Amino acid sequence: MAVTLSDIEAAAKVIAGQVVETPFLLSRTLSQITGARVMIKFENLQFTASFKDRGAANRLASLTSEERARGVIANSAGNHAQGLAYHAQRLAIPATIVMPEMTPFTKVKQTQGFGARVVLKGRDLGEAGDAAHKIAEEEGLVFVHPYDDEKIIAGQGTIGLELAASGLDFDTVVVPLGGGGLIAGIAVAVKALKPGVEIIGVESELFPAMRAAMTAKPAQCGGATIAEGIAVPRPGKFTTEICRRLVDDVLLVPEAAFERAIYLLLTIEKTVAEGAGAAGLAALLHYPERFRGRKVAMILAGGNIDPRLLSSVILRELSRDGRIFKIAVSIDDLPGQLSRVARAIGDARGSILEVQHSRLSLDITAKQTLLEFLLEARDPEHGAEICGAIEKLGLAVKRMS
Repeated sequence: MAVTLSDIEAAAKVIAGQVVETPFLLSRTLSQITGARVMIKFENLQFTASFKDRGAANRLASLTSEERARGVIANSAGNHAQGLAYHAQRLAIPATIVMPEMTPFTKVKQTQGFGARVVLKGRDLGEAGDAAHKIAEEEGLVFVHPYDDEKIIAGQGTIGLELAASGLDFDTVVVPLGGGGLIAGIAVAVKALKPGVEIIGVESELFPAMRAAMTAKPAQCGGATIAEGIAVPRPGKFTTEICRRLVDDVLLVPEAAFERAIYLLLTIEKTVAEGAGAAGLAALLHYPERFRGRKVAMILAGGNIDPRLLSSVILRELSRDGRIFKIAVSIDDLPGQLSRVARAIGDARGSILEVQHSRLSLDITAKQTLLEFLLEARDPEHGAEICGAIEKLGLAVKRMS
């Protein structure tokens, strides 16, 4: 399979008016934090909140009338599912989506909301793909691969055209990397139009499939990752060939970096990113020296994150930042002692989120009780002030993890 610049330019004409030409903007604050000049391509602003709209629209437009009548099927963790379901609904094409059993409920619900039949099958994208192929054969459906398809790759590559036409100066493009459809399409377009630009893919440490495939080495893939959209155990055959030719580097990122990236995009850019969508920023945070001084086009690939998971990420980052923390205080088991500690916390302008009162801890004497507080502070320094206010009462404060 050979995807060319001409294929991508043709795809741009096909999907014009059916997808959003998303903003590509400089982030001054993230540039200060990372030491790179960071420009964000906001693909989370597509109608289904993901770049997958592009490839789905292009692939469905290529179907014959007979294929449209049969209907389509795909396997996806959510974004390809929603993109395909939405554009299939728009074109009155029946759609079936096979999703891994652990797919976030919000993605399942949104896919069903676009009129698709959803089948939950398999532990990961690989097993879901096997199930989708079986159903396609049994029911005569047209299988639409989430990444290893020339029309899908060409559709995703329209992002590269928009980057090159933006007028912004960049020397590096950082792209989330799962099966490889997005980075393959972008690489074809950008390398044709701006040959000196470096293309860098970002994978989860738990799923280094493309990095291994590019070097013909075995990969150990698996684990619970917040970046489920790029948790691909087997990259595409054709996307791998393109990546070997055009992708300059693939970086592996730990889970904490994905969480930090989601949090910073929310609090700084006021935009919602899912784990896979935030992979570019995660790489910039985890490898600052790799990007320092570079002019980076960062693809914010998607924003479909479960609200409960987003809430957890926010709380975990507040904890890492020292704004939410837990302490233990031993007090004499006498009336008024709890209110005395609580008053000291309030006077120091601390906020009590939770409190537990236990007489059964074996770390204290029988005449004492143990208080455990979950507290919120402005910053670590303020947290230290709150602890100091309690210690002024003659009580020992133990910080807990």
